[in-house]
Amino acid sequence: MYCIFVAGMPAAGKSTMAEMIAGRMKLPVLSKDAIKERLYDEVGFRSREEKVKLGTASMEIMYYIAGQLMGAAQPFILENNFEHSSEPGLRALLSKYQYPALTILLTGDPKVVCQRFLERDMGTGRHRGHIVNDCYPEREGDGFLGKRTAALSCEDYLRAVRTRGFDDFDIGGTKIRVDVTDFSKIDTEELFSQIAVWKEQVLHG
Repeated sequence: MYCIFVAGMPAAGKSTMAEMIAGRMKLPVLSKDAIKERLYDEVGFRSREEKVKLGTASMEIMYYIAGQLMGAAQPFILENNFEHSSEPGLRALLSKYQYPALTILLTGDPKVVCQRFLERDMGTGRHRGHIVNDCYPEREGDGFLGKRTAALSCEDYLRAVRTRGFDDFDIGGTKIRVDVTDFSKIDTEELFSQIAVWKEQVLHG
């Protein structure tokens, strides 16, 4: 039994990395954003307050499923832009089930990652529930489109990274830092080798 956390700054490539590891290791992925997007589609929101509640609910659902998997001694991956405020609850969960955890922390040049963040939110591939604040699903038949979330400046982004701890997430245990400044330079085979060594130590001592 073990779990792998994929953490790091917003737009660092966490979902892609988690899915890549999951494909190689044949593990399920629990992603807060994936859960949140389903809540957006099935429940929707009509205000910023309702949207925030769905975000909180998605986190609670993710933790609940993680606890169920731990109780069944199943390995899995948790993916999110975890921050310092997440650490106490996660440490308590890991302690309750005596679960070893490996953290894959995606890091790099914050200014480069910030630019990706800005480009991602201005693009068309992002789920609209993340983009708008006041109404989703949008009533396109009535000619109504939700108002976009106010765009962050890089200064705001970098401040959030520092104060919320996206780039310094720590729940103890082993941590592997991966520089995502340039995706083409990531040695994925070396990463998988490090994960395999950790897994072997955890399972067989």
